[in-house]
Amino acid sequence: MNHKKLLWLPLLALLAFSVHADNKPYKEFGDYKVFYSSFNSSFILPEIASVYNITRGKDKGLVNIAVLLGDQAGGTTALVKGTVSNMLAQQQVLKFFEVREGNTVYYLAPFEFDNEDSMTFKIQVQPDPNKPSKSLSFQNKFYYDD
Repeated sequence: MNHKKLLWLPLLALLAFSVHADNKPYKEFGDYKVFYSSFNSSFILPEIASVYNITRGKDKGLVNIAVLLGDQAGGTTALVKGTVSNMLAQQQVLKFFEVREGNTVYYLAPFEFDNEDSMTFKIQVQPDPNKPSKSLSFQNKFYYDD
């Protein structure tokens, strides 16, 4: 089985079950939908983490961003950047990397957290290099996964 397809399935499930303040795991910007989620890195199987050089750990998380244009399946490319901050306003710059699986494209960035930390994500997404980026923010509370 293709390792890349193995990563997309748990991420898709996380997107489907993510609940945010507006009860949607995405934000709409015109014709674009930007899907977002964040989760503990231990949700990724060790062999899949190895393929993508993802460091797993009880204090390590991932943020996932996927950009869809209209009703197209699979996503589209975009420039994605952002930060994540904890309750003490300690900020980390998110370093996104692109994952492609066939015609599916999404972006992942690792970050670190403390147990019971409420993290605030501020993300800028620019699907069209000729237009300004769009901003979104969301929060998630993280717990060590022992």
